[in-house]
Amino acid sequence: MANFEEIDKARKLLGLGEAATLKQIKQAYRQMAFRYHPDRGEKGVQAEEMMKQLNAAYKLLINYCSSYSYSFREEDVAKTYRYDEYLRKFRHGWFDGI
Repeated sequence: MANFEEIDKARKLLGLGEAATLKQIKQAYRQMAFRYHPDRGEKGVQAEEMMKQLNAAYKLLINYCSSYSYSFREEDVAKTYRYDEYLRKFRHGWFDGI
């Protein structure tokens, strides 16, 4: 299992903040991979080395996230949806529909 420093370095390499969804991790990886892929021919050896680092960072973060235990208990699901409702109200204005 990776330690904090390795995980922190990996998320920074992919340009991620301190919290990210699995979807955001995948999106960040794809953007960086498109930018640095050696077949694009722009950076040669540097691009190849960067792709190796990106692949390792992505694999590390995906492995870390896949080991997370999700709770399906009713109270935990309810907490998640209350938070989602709060965010929806915040994004769309507190007084919509009044």
